[in-house]
Amino acid sequence: MKCLILALYIFIILPISVCSQTAREVIEKSEEKMRGLTSQCEITLRTIRPNWSRSFKIKAWLKGNDYSMLLVTAPARDKGIVYLKRKKEVWNWIPSIEKVIKLPPSMMSQSWMGTDFSNDDLVKESSLLKDYSHSFFNDTIINGRLCYKIILIPLSGATVVWGKLIICIDKERSIQLHIQFYDEDNVLINTMNADEVKIMDNRLIPTHFEIIPADKPNQKTEMVYESVLFNRNINDEFFSTNQMKYLIE
Repeated sequence: MKCLILALYIFIILPISVCSQTAREVIEKSEEKMRGLTSQCEITLRTIRPNWSRSFKIKAWLKGNDYSMLLVTAPARDKGIVYLKRKKEVWNWIPSIEKVIKLPPSMMSQSWMGTDFSNDDLVKESSLLKDYSHSFFNDTIINGRLCYKIILIPLSGATVVWGKLIICIDKERSIQLHIQFYDEDNVLINTMNADEVKIMDNRLIPTHFEIIPADKPNQKTEMVYESVLFNRNINDEFFSTNQMKYLIE
């Protein structure tokens, strides 16, 4: 009888307990894994086209889901451009005209500086946790890893770019490995893949991302994390329109 009870626990009760986390909790854990309470990153972006390519160097500071600051450090002609997100508001500092511009929500779907990332992809005006419902779909295999497949649908009234997201998350490592971005008509627009998983500041994360447009052959943008620091103190006051003007100095 004891053996029967133990077998029931191992094969029935234990799997139910292990899988009892909700789809939202899986998303939340994967977001925290990549962002931490705060993160400071140095990133290379490469836009690849059939006949040319272009690279950016970026420094980024992020705090939770409410604050982010992106500074372009190269090439020289774009050096000093800054994007700031503070709560639900986004600003852009353009040093050549010495002007801070507040970006309307309608600009979040537009390309970030000619790349295949949207402004929202990088600045994160919308929130995967707050602006979408979350539900499990069938599990899948990505790069040999067993993954949850989770469908995200915008909540009523949410100001978001995408009509649907499908996110595949490594079950063991809580890493987002594959995302499909759909418009409001359920048409696939972009696919993002993540790989080259490495330890950065004692945290296992993917360090190479590529975003591939569905309707533009031989076109993509790559993002490479060169360095990351997690959970260092950053005051809320750092994320201000005034601070944008002095980051490059």
